[in-house]
Amino acid sequence: MNTQPNPEDDIFKEKRKPKTPIKFKLQLNEEQKIAKAKILDSTITLLAGAAGSGKTLLACQIGLEKLFMREVEKVIITRPTVSKEEIGFLPGDLGQKMDPWVQPIYQNMFLLYDKVKVEELIKEGKIEIVPVSFMRGRTFVNSVVIVDEAQNVTHEQMEMIVTRIGKGSKMIICGDDAQVDLKQKRDSGFKFLYSAAKRIKNLEAISLKQNHRDPIVEELINLYNDAYEKGMSLGSSGTNGSSKK
Repeated sequence: MNTQPNPEDDIFKEKRKPKTPIKFKLQLNEEQKIAKAKILDSTITLLAGAAGSGKTLLACQIGLEKLFMREVEKVIITRPTVSKEEIGFLPGDLGQKMDPWVQPIYQNMFLLYDKVKVEELIKEGKIEIVPVSFMRGRTFVNSVVIVDEAQNVTHEQMEMIVTRIGKGSKMIICGDDAQVDLKQKRDSGFKFLYSAAKRIKNLEAISLKQNHRDPIVEELINLYNDAYEKGMSLGSSGTNGSSKK
């Protein structure tokens, strides 16, 4: 009796990797290509940049590429949701509860690749949504973990998130210090870890500068940044009141 494994059996087949590079609908610019090389050479990367700098787009491109090239088994997506992560009070299952918060990430993936294919990967669980409050106890192996809007992750949450990474994985943490929505900006765990990157091996910190949206966005950001730095009180439209950032 022949006990040798049949080479045609799926269990003994090696995963076939695509022979040609993945063709995305949008191409990275030079700044993003340099950042990508650093990300691929690191275990965890903190990716900073102003609104419209292409942080999430770059993270999604890397995640999809490694998934299509079969270098990882999953792309894990997480981002802060509502105060104290109280998503249990929202209607629907977990996917429906998280949908409003992960739509920006999905939209970036749709810009990069065929929407139908991306939606198939979501249904198959190869692109998985994991709320921050559901990450405790998990270990992510052979995955690309994308943490979006990380400026709104607290120190305690950040510590919990980064210690979830397992073998064969990469984590890309995207954030913008100018868009902290926490009650106390000092509670943001993004800036602290970004500043510590030089002290930890395989922890990289990168800042993107180039704007990918309409040129007016960069001018508007500069306008408001100058106003805040000067301590100006920006009154509400039609009133003499003031509004806080």
